[in-house]
Amino acid sequence: MFVTDSEVGERYRSVAKVAVGDLSDGSHVGGAAIGAFCAVVIASAAHDDRERHFATTPDAVFAQWADGLKDAAVGRVIVVGQPSEVPQPDPLAEIGAEYVVIDMTDMSAPALAAKVAAAETAPPPT
Repeated sequence: MFVTDSEVGERYRSVAKVAVGDLSDGSHVGGAAIGAFCAVVIASAAHDDRERHFATTPDAVFAQWADGLKDAAVGRVIVVGQPSEVPQPDPLAEIGAEYVVIDMTDMSAPALAAKVAAAETAPPPT
């Protein structure tokens, strides 16, 4: 789990591996993803009002994520969000990993969690 707020990170440390960093810095994102097969990206995080030091626009944040996840050699990227939150073209689609977008519009939290879990555990395409 990658978070930007260290207090949030502390809450989850007992149940998950947590990395704290700047989500607008591809090296922070990539460093947290080293050794991971799958990254689940929450598109709204590129649009909210949290502090960013490296990328200041949503499109630039997605580009940083793409650089970091490509450097970490992540095999699958799942983008969760509303279509308007995902840049077109999405640089995450170009890093050589499997790429899935889950449109969360009008989806309940349990349904969204099930869809993300299914995408994460799906066998690689043949």
